[in-house]
Amino acid sequence: MKKGLLLVVLGLMVLSCSKKEEKIEITPKDYHNAMDQLTSVIVHDIFSPPVASRIYAYASVAGYEVIAQKDENYKSIEGMATNYKTTPKPSQKNLNFEMASIIAFLEVGKELIFSEAMMNEYRDSLYTDWEQRNSKVFNDSRSYGLEVANHVKAWLDEDNYKQTRTMPKFTVKSDEVSRWQPTPPMYMDGIEPHWSKIRPFAIDSAAQFKPLPHPEFTMAKNSKFYKELMEVYELGGGGPDKKKDEQHVEIASFWDCNPYVSMTKGHLMFATKKITPGGHWIGICKIASQKAEADFSKTVYVYAKASMAMADAFISCWDEKYSSNLIRPETIINNTFDESWIPVLQTPPFPEYTSGHSVVSGAASVILTEIFGDNFAFDDTTELVYGLPVRSFGSFYEASSEAAISRLYGGIHFRAAIDNGLIQGKNLGHFVDNKLQLAN
Repeated sequence: MKKGLLLVVLGLMVLSCSKKEEKIEITPKDYHNAMDQLTSVIVHDIFSPPVASRIYAYASVAGYEVIAQKDENYKSIEGMATNYKTTPKPSQKNLNFEMASIIAFLEVGKELIFSEAMMNEYRDSLYTDWEQRNSKVFNDSRSYGLEVANHVKAWLDEDNYKQTRTMPKFTVKSDEVSRWQPTPPMYMDGIEPHWSKIRPFAIDSAAQFKPLPHPEFTMAKNSKFYKELMEVYELGGGGPDKKKDEQHVEIASFWDCNPYVSMTKGHLMFATKKITPGGHWIGICKIASQKAEADFSKTVYVYAKASMAMADAFISCWDEKYSSNLIRPETIINNTFDESWIPVLQTPPFPEYTSGHSVVSGAASVILTEIFGDNFAFDDTTELVYGLPVRSFGSFYEASSEAAISRLYGGIHFRAAIDNGLIQGKNLGHFVDNKLQLAN
């Protein structure tokens, strides 16, 4: 009896030891899912648009640098991105580069958000599955993914972000009528007034792509500034009884991308959470990559290059915002001739010039056009999760133009901020595209 039991146990041990470990195929969909998870956490944690762009960029770089060590069609950002040092070379024998890429992406992303538990839960579910299917490949891939992630973490730790957390709040001078003032309903302080001090990824300095000056502030009725003000007044909002152009409202709402909108119902105030402008274009990166049937390497490359361009676009835009420090249309209209006027969109808490969405959309559209080509038609499903319908575009430039003009229809920007912001973003995008020659 005992001898029989011993034979059964030995037999099970032999079967266990001889179990064939499974080959694990990692697909572009797996990377898209990881990016979607990061976006959901960014929305949950209510990161401001500039900070969100930093999270997307560093996480995407980590994922990309792993792939650049394998795929000869892509180069490391070393020597092209500011102060980036040589990525560690892999020494592991059972390495799945695609798996290691996702691991590096998630580990850096987790470092930069608040809700680590949300990322850990997602990460651990992947880890458990991979380890059960092939422990040797998983352990070696995790080892290298963490190695690259730690390398990128050391680099991002030197970008001056931590120092900007201790810098003083933005000072509002109420005696200067052209300067920005906090806006309803929360009257928040200006966010990220020191963002221009963040180290860029590719541009030479925050002020490199300084736009043309905005029209001189004056309330003279024959002035360009006043005409732009009245354009916002007519197209971008009004009192509760004013009939608004439905198409304009649809466009404004689709590109709102305000991560924290305060809503009032009776005596209660609550907030709705949405993606940022950068998050919207990250969604477009996914849509374009899937339509083009991009392989894993190209998918990671698209996210990395676009996110670095958008991160630099925010640095450039925020440098101008707090330099020109221009008042918002809502403040002028309410203070001078119509206190009941409300913009279609809630005015975000930072100065007016230039339009952030215009700059970022301009930069993103250049990168995506260079990768996928002009006249790349696509259906933008990014906002479906927020209850908004699909919008279709014939090209990335067409989408960026609509994103820019949406700020006029939303009543939160003057036309100069839109037009000059789009030029600013496209100029920056072309520079980044030429400097980050990552694809062979």
